[in-house]
Amino acid sequence: MIERYTLPEMGAIWSEQAKFQSWLDVEIAATAANSELGRVPAEALAQIRDKASFSVERILSIEAEVRHDVIAFLTNVNEHVGDAGRYIHVGMTSSDVLDTGLALQMKASVQVLRQELDQLAKALRNLARQHKDTVMIGRSHAIHGEPITFGFKVAGWLAETLRNQERLERLEQVVSVGQISGAMGTYANTDPEVEAIACRQLGLVPDTASTQVIARDRHAEYVQTLALVGTALERFSTEIRNLQRTDVLEVEENFAKGQKGSSAMPHKRNPIRSERISGLARVLRSYTVAALENCALWHERDISHSSVERMMLPDCSATLQFMLREMTEVVGGLGIYPENMTRNMNIYGGVVFSQRVLLALVESGLSREEAYHIVQTHAHAAWNSETGNFRDNLEGDPAVTELLKAEALADCFSTELHRENLNVIWQRLGI
Repeated sequence: MIERYTLPEMGAIWSEQAKFQSWLDVEIAATAANSELGRVPAEALAQIRDKASFSVERILSIEAEVRHDVIAFLTNVNEHVGDAGRYIHVGMTSSDVLDTGLALQMKASVQVLRQELDQLAKALRNLARQHKDTVMIGRSHAIHGEPITFGFKVAGWLAETLRNQERLERLEQVVSVGQISGAMGTYANTDPEVEAIACRQLGLVPDTASTQVIARDRHAEYVQTLALVGTALERFSTEIRNLQRTDVLEVEENFAKGQKGSSAMPHKRNPIRSERISGLARVLRSYTVAALENCALWHERDISHSSVERMMLPDCSATLQFMLREMTEVVGGLGIYPENMTRNMNIYGGVVFSQRVLLALVESGLSREEAYHIVQTHAHAAWNSETGNFRDNLEGDPAVTELLKAEALADCFSTELHRENLNVIWQRLGI
């Protein structure tokens, strides 16, 4: 069953309302810091906290005239505050508000993504636990290799998801950085202590050495990390798509009642959600170039990064949240077909057990070259025939049966050894 859950919507974090609220939070925190240092009367701070407000529509109306977003914002806030408004934005520059407010949005965004990733990890952990012993064939170059279990495959997905949890935890610290350092970042018209106090109130830390902006390597790391998480989801979804192919059909996305797969072919059951995840991962990766190019600004600042970020950051954040939810629901509703896994693994009479036969023959006294030749000959004979059977070929060869008795040969076709040490991985992952 798919486990339903409710988490904050990313769109709310990146709305105009949320953006201006983050600006107001920064302005109030800076004013409160100045008040703590004795530079703003307590009654003025109280009035600002009580009356400070804004209207998105009014800000946009003012901006249409003044062509400056922060000035439009401050004008509208002062319309609500009155005379106490003269203590707002003292010694600050626009980027103090913009970049520190943006840090609040990115931090909130990472927190939501961390919750989403936690849900995916939980779903993967459950799936791996359920199918620890569900034997299937492992593939390399898309060709049958040796037996694994489906739980083992999912454990690999879980391991990558846990690494992504660590990446997002680290990313939250990377982006939780603010600045109240004034024009050019020199603190000429403000006190560094204002920055320290304000950032502490906002749950941020002061940037080590801002110019007039916070350096964009942090924002580039944000986008690259989100793209890396999305790429992991694409790896999982691509595997699901391959395993759902008609000639494989070992797993299958949940197909809802009433769902249709094709306008022309009623039989179709397509892995559309996994395909959607794969496609959106490309969108995330496409933004990494823009994020990296945003790092090289002219001198102490320009605003070439601003227009990019207004599109890029909300889009990346909302896209990844959607992908994480899709992936969690796909994993939770995945159909697993062990009988097809067994059928596929044993095609051509179990040629995938060739290594076990090779090692058994070597242990019985044959040289590796002789054993390899015998095993490969019988394996290829089975592979190249519609009715070929590797095990039958071996049992009909005196050169094999003289060295390997029936019980020893049967042991070569067991999957016990392929499962024997999986507990090592389970212990590492805490499954």
